[in-house]
Amino acid sequence: MARHAASHHQMPLLFHSRTNLKIGLVGGSFNPAHDGHIHVALEARRALNLDQIWWLVSPQNPLKSTAGMESLAIRLAHARKIAAPYPFMRVLSPEAGLPQNYTYNTLTYLKKTMPLARLIWVMGADNLDQFSRWHRHQDMIRLLPIAVIDRPSYSMKAIVAGRWLLGRRYRVAKMRHAIATRSLKLPSWCFIAGQRHAASATEIRQQAQSANA
Repeated sequence: MARHAASHHQMPLLFHSRTNLKIGLVGGSFNPAHDGHIHVALEARRALNLDQIWWLVSPQNPLKSTAGMESLAIRLAHARKIAAPYPFMRVLSPEAGLPQNYTYNTLTYLKKTMPLARLIWVMGADNLDQFSRWHRHQDMIRLLPIAVIDRPSYSMKAIVAGRWLLGRRYRVAKMRHAIATRSLKLPSWCFIAGQRHAASATEIRQQAQSANA
């Protein structure tokens, strides 16, 4: 059973898939994956009535240092372990087979190989702090709708930043309907408020280092 669950989370059909599922994509280093990532997945799926959530584990975030970064294999294994109880979740690393670790390139690749899927980029509100530094971020918002999940102390900052970074803001219910009916106009985004989760990968690593000191 454990072996089946592991393969289930590793093997979404990427290449020329004809799926028309509604899929939320959550990118990041997942160093390590934690309950906050689960919270983001659950909130996005609930609010937008998504069929699946995919965690896209980056080999190396271009904006982050390599110091303290676990190997991709370790990060994937841990992410798959904590995602295992959720059958709608997938954990993969498509960037491992791509020439560059840029989200824009990854999303272009996924849209090309899954032309019928309804893909939504899902990100925590804290990520908007650096979004203007992302490679081709202005082109990225024209590829997919974006769902921003509320994070402690980032609510107002995210809403203000979204106004000039992400384009047209939809109410969550309207975004859900537009995704379901394929009537969404890009660029567009929504802000998903509700219960917040304060877990941070940085804090988890710091606590682990203190415990091992």
